[in-house]
Amino acid sequence: MPPARLPVKKPLPKCRPRLAHTLLLLLVGGLGLLGPRVGVAQLYSATNYVQIPAGSSPAAVVRRAATVAPSARQLRWQQLELTGFIHFGINTFTNKEWGDGTESPALFNPTALDASQWVAACKAGGIKQVILTAKHHDGFCLWPSAYTEHSVKNSPWQNGHGDVVREVAAACRAQGLGFGVYLSPWDRNSKFFGDSAKYNDYFVNQLTELLSNYGRVDEVWFDGANGEGPTGKKQVYDFNRWYALIRRLQPTATIAVMGPDVRWVGTESGYGRATEWSVVPLDNQQQAKVAATSQKEVAFAPKNMMDDDLGSRAKIGGAPALVWYPAEIDVSIRPGWFYHPAEDAQVKTPAQLVDIYNSSVGRNGVLLLNAPPDKRGLLAQPDIASLAGFGRALAQTYATNLLAPAQVSGPNARQAKALLDKSYSTYWTTTGRDTTAVLTFALPAPQTFDTVLLQENIAVGQRIEGFVLEYKRGAQWLPVVAGTTVGYKRILTFAPLRAQQVRLRITSSRLNPTLSAVGLYKQAVSPKP
Repeated sequence: MPPARLPVKKPLPKCRPRLAHTLLLLLVGGLGLLGPRVGVAQLYSATNYVQIPAGSSPAAVVRRAATVAPSARQLRWQQLELTGFIHFGINTFTNKEWGDGTESPALFNPTALDASQWVAACKAGGIKQVILTAKHHDGFCLWPSAYTEHSVKNSPWQNGHGDVVREVAAACRAQGLGFGVYLSPWDRNSKFFGDSAKYNDYFVNQLTELLSNYGRVDEVWFDGANGEGPTGKKQVYDFNRWYALIRRLQPTATIAVMGPDVRWVGTESGYGRATEWSVVPLDNQQQAKVAATSQKEVAFAPKNMMDDDLGSRAKIGGAPALVWYPAEIDVSIRPGWFYHPAEDAQVKTPAQLVDIYNSSVGRNGVLLLNAPPDKRGLLAQPDIASLAGFGRALAQTYATNLLAPAQVSGPNARQAKALLDKSYSTYWTTTGRDTTAVLTFALPAPQTFDTVLLQENIAVGQRIEGFVLEYKRGAQWLPVVAGTTVGYKRILTFAPLRAQQVRLRITSSRLNPTLSAVGLYKQAVSPKP
C-alpha cells in the first residue's frame, strides 16, 4: 500500500523557550532540513547524509554523492532482498480492502489460524522478513491493546484471549525470519482521530505496546493515509515523535515508508525503475512529498507515480543535501491486498514472480510481496504453491554462476577473484582515479546464458552510472545488453546466447567503480506470459 496525503502542520504550541527550541529542531530535522543531530530522533547516521556547500561545482556534488552510503540498519534491510507482507484483519471477514471502523469485533473468528504456516510459506518463497498489518485503517487491532476495545480481545477467537501479533512474532523467530509491524496512522474507529494531541498520545501508546512486548522488531511500516475521523477534522501526525520512540525502543529497526530509512518506489506493480539511485536529494525524504503521491480516498487505485529518475546528476545538482534513501517495491500475490475468494484463480504464477524479482531486487530495490491469509487464518493453496514454485525457481536460477571458472583480465586484476568469490564484503575496484574499466571473462568452454547479475559494494557508496555487456563472436565484440545504475543488485535478462568470452565495460562512474559480484545465469522458468 502506498502512503497517503499528509496535512499541513499547525503552528507549534506555546511552551518554554528550551522546550520550544527542542521541538523546532525535532520538526525541522525530521523534515530533512538539518543534518544529523544527537538525540533528535536519530534520523541519520554518519554515512547516509551529506550537506552540499553552497556554490559547489557539479563535479564536487557528484564526488560527494558517491561517498553517501547506507546506515547499518539500511544495509541489513537491503541485503534481505525479499520481504513479506501479511494483510489480515477485520477486512478478511468483510471481504473488503478498506474497512470504515464500524465493524463488530465479533466478526473476527478464524477457525484454524496458523501463523507458522504463513511464515513457512513465505520462507519457501525466499522471503527473509515478514511484516504484519497489526492495525489497518479500520482501527481493528490484531493484539489485545489496552487502549481500544476494537481489537481481538473482544472477538470470539480464542475467547478473546488471542494475540495474532504474538503468534506471528513467535513463528518468525522459530523459523529464523525477521519480524516487522505495519501500524496504520489513519484510524477510522478511534474517537480521538482528528484531535491531534489526543490521537498522537493514543498512537504512541499503541506503538509502544508493539515495540515493547514482542521481542525484536526489525521494521516499522507506516503509510500516510489520513482521511477524516469521527470528528470530521484532519489529524496532524507527529511523525517525529514516533520516529524518536522507535529509535529508542527498537534502535535496529528500519522505518518505512513514511519514514527516514526506506521510501516507497511509487508503484504497486512490483516493478522498479530502470535507473534507480539510492542517493537522492533530501527533499525526496520529506513527508509532505511522500504523502502528495498517495492514498487520498477509499476509491484509490494503484497508479504509477514514478519519476523516471530521482538521483541523476541533473537531479542532485542543486540539492542542499543528499541522503541514502533506498526504494522498497511492493506488490500483492493477488489483485487485492486482503484475501478475497473470487481471486483464488488470479494468484501470480512463479514465472510472474521471478520476473518481478528480476525487476525489483534486480533494479536496486527490496521486494515486499504480500500474501493474505483467508477467513480460516490460513494461506490458500494457490498462494502456497506459487510461493514454493517461486522459491524453487530463484534457487535453481541463481545457484550456479556460469562465470565461476572464468579467467578474468582487466585493470587491478589481482582483485578480480572478489568478483566470483560469493562474498559481498570483498570487492574489485580500479586504481588511481579511473572511473571507466573493461573486465574480460574467458570461460574454459562455451556456455548458454540469458541473464547478467551485477552488484556494487554499496557499503562504500553507489557509483556506477553506465555499463555494457558484450560477447565475442569470432574476432568481433558484439553488444548483449546495456544498463545505467547497478546499486546493491542489477539483473538484466535477454534472449539466450552461447559464448565463451564476455566482457563488461563500465562506461561511467561517479568515483572509482566497485563490484562485489559479476555473474551469468540461465533462467529456470520461462518468462512470464
